[in-house]
Amino acid sequence: MKKKIKFTKETLGLSLVLLLSTLLNFVNLGLEGYSNAFYAAGVKSMTMNLKNFFFVSFDPASFVSIDKPPLGFWIQTISAKIFGFNSWGILIPQALAGVLSVAVIYHLVKRSYGSTAALISALCLATTPIFVAVSRNNTCDNLLVLTLLLACWALTIAAEKGKIKYLLLSLAIVGLGFNIKMLQAYMVVPAIYITYLLSTAVSMKKRIKHLLIGTLVLLLVSFSWAFIVDLVPAANRPYVDSSTNNSEMELIVGWNGLNRLGLGGNSAMGGGAMTKSANGKEMGMTGGMPGGMEIPKGMEIPSGGGAGGGMMGGGKSSTTRLFTNNSLSDQIIWLFPLAIFGFIAAVLKEKFKNPFNNDRRKSALILWSMWLLPVFLYFSFTSGMFHPYYLTMLAPPIAALCGIGIVSMWELYKKGGWKSWILPAAFIVDGLVQLLILSYFYKTSKITKYLMIAMAILCFVSSIILIIVKLTKNENMRLKKNLLITAVVGLLITPTVWSGVTMFYPVNGSMPSAGLEITSSKTEGVGMGIETNDNTKLIRFLETHNTTEKYEITVSTSMGIASDIIIKTGKSAMSLGGFLGSDKILTLKQFKSLVAKGEVRYVMVGGDMGGSSSSDAKKSATEGKVSSDVKAAGAESTQNSEIMTWASKAGTLVLESEWKDATKPSNTSSINKKSSDSSNHQQGGMGGLNSGKLYDLKNYADSITKR
Repeated sequence: MKKKIKFTKETLGLSLVLLLSTLLNFVNLGLEGYSNAFYAAGVKSMTMNLKNFFFVSFDPASFVSIDKPPLGFWIQTISAKIFGFNSWGILIPQALAGVLSVAVIYHLVKRSYGSTAALISALCLATTPIFVAVSRNNTCDNLLVLTLLLACWALTIAAEKGKIKYLLLSLAIVGLGFNIKMLQAYMVVPAIYITYLLSTAVSMKKRIKHLLIGTLVLLLVSFSWAFIVDLVPAANRPYVDSSTNNSEMELIVGWNGLNRLGLGGNSAMGGGAMTKSANGKEMGMTGGMPGGMEIPKGMEIPSGGGAGGGMMGGGKSSTTRLFTNNSLSDQIIWLFPLAIFGFIAAVLKEKFKNPFNNDRRKSALILWSMWLLPVFLYFSFTSGMFHPYYLTMLAPPIAALCGIGIVSMWELYKKGGWKSWILPAAFIVDGLVQLLILSYFYKTSKITKYLMIAMAILCFVSSIILIIVKLTKNENMRLKKNLLITAVVGLLITPTVWSGVTMFYPVNGSMPSAGLEITSSKTEGVGMGIETNDNTKLIRFLETHNTTEKYEITVSTSMGIASDIIIKTGKSAMSLGGFLGSDKILTLKQFKSLVAKGEVRYVMVGGDMGGSSSSDAKKSATEGKVSSDVKAAGAESTQNSEIMTWASKAGTLVLESEWKDATKPSNTSSINKKSSDSSNHQQGGMGGLNSGKLYDLKNYADSITKR
C-alpha cells in the first residue's frame, strides 16, 4: 500500500513538472511567427518536392541549400505537412522536444539517484531560460539536446551491462545528432567515451574494442548524408551554402567546424571588434562579417541579459565569461554554482575511487560532469563563432547535477560533520551569483528588485536557519526539509520568471533568448531578414510584372527579401551569395545566360545584409555610370559584385514609387536612429531597409533574343 502511495506522489510530481514545461514551451507559441525566417523559408521550399526535401534547399528552385544538415529540418517539414506551414507547424517539433527532454532527463537521473533527484533535475531543466527560449524557436538545438539525451540513455545501459549493442546504439544516435547540428553533437562524445571506458561490466580490452567499433558506427552515421550529397553532380543539386567549394564535407570542416573553434583562416564571419550596447554590456562582434562587412551602426546584434547575443557571444575568454555582464550569463548560469557544489558533494558521498565496480551513481557522475566540463570550457574560452542559444547544450548537465547534488548534499547534511556545511554554503554561493546577475538589470527593470528580495528571503534566510539548526543540533527533520525546499524554490524563482516571459513576449527569431529585456522589445517574432510589411509592395510588384521567370528576383543574400518572398509566395528568389552573400555560386557569364533564357529578370542591387548598397548606386541607366558604392561591399565576393555591377549597367532602373512604400526609409539613416535604443533588438530589419535599387533586365534579354 505504501509503495502505491509513493508511486502516486512521484507520478503527480512528474506530471506537474511536465505540465510546467508544456506551458512554458507551448503557450502563445504563435507569438513567434515564422521565427528564424531563413530556416522557415527553407522548410517552405522543402515542402514542395522531394529534391528540395532531401538536399535541404533554401529556395523552391533548388539554387542554394541551408547551411545546416537535414534531419532537424526534415522533422520540421514533416510537421509543416501535417499541421500546415505556419508558426505552429514549424515550431511544434522544437517545443515538443523540450518537453520530451525533461521527461528523458527525469528517467536518466532516476535510474541512478532516485525519483527525488530526478524530479529536481527535470524541474531545473524545464525552467532554464535558454532551454525554454530555444524550445520556442525553429533553430534545431533542442532537437539535438533530445537526441543526445537519448544517446546517454543507451550509454547508461551499455556501461551497466557491458553490451556492445547499446553502445553502438548510443553512438549511432549521436551520429543522428550530427545530422541535426553537425559537430555540435560531438560535444557529448567525451562523456560517452570516458563513461564507457571507466565502466567495469566487461574487461578493459573489450571496452576498447567496443569503442573502436562504435567509432566506426558514429562516423558512418554522421557522414552518410554528406557523403551522398557530395556524390551527386553539382548540376543536379543546390549549391552547398557557406561552403567554399560546393561540398558538404568542406562545410563540416570549415564553416560549421574550424570557424566554431576560431581556427578558420578564411572564416566567413570572423575577426572584428567587440561592441557594447547602450547600457555598456559586451555584446559580440562587429566587423565580423565576410570581407569585413560591418553591421550598420544602431543595428548591431543586441546583448545584455536576454536581448539576444553577439556573433561571438560576448565577453572575453576566461572562466568568468559566462558570469559577466553580457548576453550569456542570464541565459544559463543561474544554477551553475549549485551544480558544481552538488557534484563535489556527490563525489565525497560516493567515495569516488577507481575501480567503480559498475556503480550506477558513479557512472552518472562521470557522464554528467564530462558533459558539463568540456562544454563549459568551450563556451568560456573559444574564440570561434557561437551564438548565445548554443548554451542550451549546458542545460542538461547543469540540471542533472543540481538534482543529484541537492539529494547528495541533503544526505551529508543529515549525517553531520564538516561535509554537512556544503548544503547551506551551496545555497548561499548560488544565491550570491544570482544577485550578481540580477544586478545587471537593476536599472532597466522594476521587477528585478522584487526578484532580488524574494530570492534573498527564501534562499538566504533558509540557509542561515539551516546553519543555526545544525549548530544547535536541532533534530526537527520536518523543519529541515521545509527549509531545504524553501531555499530551492528561492533559487528557482528567477530562472522561472525569465523563462515565463517568453509566454507573453516573442523571442528574437534569429537569436532566441529569454528574460525581462524582451518585454521592452519591439520584435514581432518574425526573425532574421523579415519585417512583416516592408516587402509587401515589392512582392506585389514582382507578382504583377513577372511572367515566366524562374526566379522572382535576384538578391545578394538568403536573408531578408529572399526569405520573405519564399515564405509569403512560395516562389523562388535567387540569393546570389547564399546566407551571408559570400558564396561564389555563379559566374557573370552563367548569370548572363540565365537572363538570356528568361529565368532572371529583376535584380536588387544592395538593400540586403551582405549586398552593396548606395542611395545613388546608379545615377542613370543610360549614362552607363555606376557609383563605386555598387562594388562589392562587405559580404559580397568579387564574383558576385561583378554580377551586381553588370546588372546595374545593363538593367533599367525601376522607379522606387512602383515597388517601395514611400513611407519607408530609403536609406539606413532613419533606421539607425530608430535602432539606437538598446531596447529594440529587432534583427529582422536587415532585409527591410529597402536601401537597394531594383533593376529590370528584360530589355537586355530581349536584345539577346533578337540577335
